[in-house]
Amino acid sequence: MADNLLIVESPAKANTIKKFLGSKYKVVASMGHVRDLPKSTLGVDIENDFEPKYINMRDKTKTIKELKKEAKGMKKIILATDPDREGEAIAWHLAHILDIDLNSNCRVTFNEITKETVTKEIKNARKLNMDIIDAQQARRVLDRIVGYKISPLLWKKVQKGLSAGRVQSVATRLVVEREHEIEEFEPQEYWSLIANLLDSKSKKSFEASLIKYKDKKLEIESKEKVDKIIADLNNAKYIVKDVKLGERKRHSAPPFTTSTLQQEASRKLGFALKKTMSVAQTLYEGVKVDGKVTGLITYMRTDSVRVSEEARAIAKDIIISKYGKEYYEGTYYKSKSNSQDAHEAIRPAHIEFEPNQIKEFLSNDQFKLYNLIYNRFIASQMSSAVYDTIAIEIDANDYLFKATGSKIKFDGFMSVYIEKTDEKEEKEKMLPIVEVGQELKLKEIKPEQHFTEPPPRYTEASLVKTLEEKGIGRPSTYAPTITTILARRYIEKSEKKLFATELGKIVTNLLINNFGDIVDIEFTANMETELDNIEEGKEEWKQIIREFYKPFAIQLDKVEKELEHVELKPEESDVTCELCGRTMVYKYGRFGKFLACPGFPECRNAKPIIEKLDIPCPNCGGEILVKKSKKNKKYYICENNREDNENRCEYISFLKPKKKKEGK
Repeated sequence: MADNLLIVESPAKANTIKKFLGSKYKVVASMGHVRDLPKSTLGVDIENDFEPKYINMRDKTKTIKELKKEAKGMKKIILATDPDREGEAIAWHLAHILDIDLNSNCRVTFNEITKETVTKEIKNARKLNMDIIDAQQARRVLDRIVGYKISPLLWKKVQKGLSAGRVQSVATRLVVEREHEIEEFEPQEYWSLIANLLDSKSKKSFEASLIKYKDKKLEIESKEKVDKIIADLNNAKYIVKDVKLGERKRHSAPPFTTSTLQQEASRKLGFALKKTMSVAQTLYEGVKVDGKVTGLITYMRTDSVRVSEEARAIAKDIIISKYGKEYYEGTYYKSKSNSQDAHEAIRPAHIEFEPNQIKEFLSNDQFKLYNLIYNRFIASQMSSAVYDTIAIEIDANDYLFKATGSKIKFDGFMSVYIEKTDEKEEKEKMLPIVEVGQELKLKEIKPEQHFTEPPPRYTEASLVKTLEEKGIGRPSTYAPTITTILARRYIEKSEKKLFATELGKIVTNLLINNFGDIVDIEFTANMETELDNIEEGKEEWKQIIREFYKPFAIQLDKVEKELEHVELKPEESDVTCELCGRTMVYKYGRFGKFLACPGFPECRNAKPIIEKLDIPCPNCGGEILVKKSKKNKKYYICENNREDNENRCEYISFLKPKKKKEGK
């Protein structure tokens, strides 16, 4: 009969841990939070020094009742919620509900869900860490004050249903400002000149770029300047001025943190942030492999690149036995200065489980993500890649051309893993070995016109990278932050790119003009540092709230009195209402965006938005329509794929059809 109770957050994790502990332990799940601030009111007693008013969550009444029943008569209750701030806070709330002594050793955390780690950590149970809990309380109270004080103002001055969040508003601002940059961007013309040169000895040709004139950097802004340079180069001799042979090392990337995993899974696998974290959660909580359930990766919410010595030692053995001694380097990686460094980097929990060996036990998405994590970790402990490099400078009538090339000499870590962003640069070719003073034959000069381009729109991956670089949010907040502002329709996603909506622009401008600190990037980053200081016991959490609230309350009162109503005009489409002739507008409903006549209620015309590809159906040449499944997954279907069509086309696919090249 079990006389010890261990409480985790999810049933999946509970089922995994049950297999490790045997009959002495009962393992149950709290299903996440059980106590929180009330939804219907602010839930923070401003007059009583910002004391939070926590209540048992209504939808957790049954869970709480069952937890109390399970806890009754137990010798020991251990709280094993997730190893982060939120998990520590959930454990604290559970302790209150179950009357657990806050000074008892009731808390354990698992960086990985393996039998060895679970049994070891239970023996080393500790007290609840009030500094971590207070840091989470400070974040919760700050976010509640901002959200519950500004949101009603937005309802009154803009439209009902709007909301403002402390970190979400800053993330929206980044997308809005990028939109402004793109709209205001004016392209500048510039030209490049490429000389195709032949080495008569090796009979090999190569390309060199024009970079200088009389030792000064050359910028070519117009066709006229191009023509003048080409005229100057008429009858010029192309003489090799300098040749540099060298060697270049390329180092492996560190093992994944939360943000780098989200970025790479987006680039390489096409996973949205939410999907990446959801799949990673299943790998962390446990998968049945050869009949035994075990966690496959370490905790996936981390900003650290630190790796345990045990993991490094196992990786060393695997690398040497599989690739050879020359492939092992065992690099140590240093976390960023603003990193909490509470957990290890994301790595395989069982390094001996190679992806292909356990592929049959994983879903397709689990395998893809585990393969990514595994290979990145192994590569991080491998030797640097080595390239032979060559740089050639060529003089022609005081004009200087330069060509560079490289060829891989030792592949090192690249035999296992290459970052997606870096794959292009590895297509360089080695140049012929030429001598100083040697004359090269000009085959042709190719002038190319270019125009400067605006900064690219954010993707989910690049927005996470920017948030991390600017110190906004922490590993556990990136995915929910972006998911929230997408759900609020402050931004939209199309072809993986993020666009600011008109609503997002209006709300952002209103917040910038009236609550500058709330959407100030530096202020928000500094607030994250303050929260870290609370966690480290350097600051008292309510003092942070006091310092924030006083100027905020004054500004809130001023804005409420002075701000006039902001008219939010619906976005116009290019579709004419066939019933009354008005230009239809975009509206949002339960199932997303649709077209509606602005003449409502006189004209009630409304219809779905039909997205089409400019690619003909590969089967019949008809138009391809873009639709979404019940699970909100995009798919492509031919317009002729209808039951009422006598010549019905059967084309339907989740993969976007490719445009056929001309002549094929």
